[in-house]
Amino acid sequence: MAYIDAKDGTKLHVKDMGQGRPVVLIHGWPLTGDMFEYQTVALLEAGYRVITYDRRGFGQSGHPATGYNYDTFADDLASVIEGLDLQDVSLVGFSMGGGEIARYLSRHGASRIAKAVLVASVAPYLLKDESNPDGVDASVFEDMKTQIREDRFAFLQSFAKTFYGVGLVSRPVSQGVLDWSFVLGVMASPKATIDCVMAFGTTDFRPDLASFTIPTLVIHGTADKTVPIDPSGRAAANGIAGARLIEYDGEPHGLFATVPDRLNKDLLEFLA
Repeated sequence: MAYIDAKDGTKLHVKDMGQGRPVVLIHGWPLTGDMFEYQTVALLEAGYRVITYDRRGFGQSGHPATGYNYDTFADDLASVIEGLDLQDVSLVGFSMGGGEIARYLSRHGASRIAKAVLVASVAPYLLKDESNPDGVDASVFEDMKTQIREDRFAFLQSFAKTFYGVGLVSRPVSQGVLDWSFVLGVMASPKATIDCVMAFGTTDFRPDLASFTIPTLVIHGTADKTVPIDPSGRAAANGIAGARLIEYDGEPHGLFATVPDRLNKDLLEFLA
């Protein structure tokens, strides 16, 4: 099944591979479901059924003018889960994909969900304010939107270097990975790219954390400059009952490509 219809009719491009217990991988901004290349191979070889999909406005999914908010994103995830009739499914959300998991659980419950993994996730709350002094200043998000409007292509190239910690980590990604990430990013609607900055940057998922009633793993790099670990990974682990936190010392945001073997190992141990 290549496409599933969201509630508003938007076409969601889905890849459904393999047999066994299902794992849904939810991608980060501004990429597509294909960002999970290393994880997809590892999970398939371990005997899992792997489902990836492109968020609305990104990749090969429909590019509507509206709907770039987490209530809609969560309902889109529900459409994928229900459309494929998935049961006992594990959800793995990277970066803004962690927000989908949080809002899905609070809107749709955990009856179909077995486990959850938040990888470099924006949950529970990224924006700096009086209640969240360790967060990211609003001016950062405004500057990102300005750069995207002025030259989205130049922004994507510079953003990727921070994303993968180029020049900061001991195992830099290849130029090929940077080029591949650029290709995935330019597939997105410019409207979705801009609107999702505010979605992941300002949505407060703290009320959603109580809905994590399933085993939950949190993985985050301590040198993440895109989604700092204090208001995100550490706060999520503190706010989710029974959650386990694994910190990757000195690693940047793009863990799926900077340390894929380590991430795959931790995912497989938790899912087993």
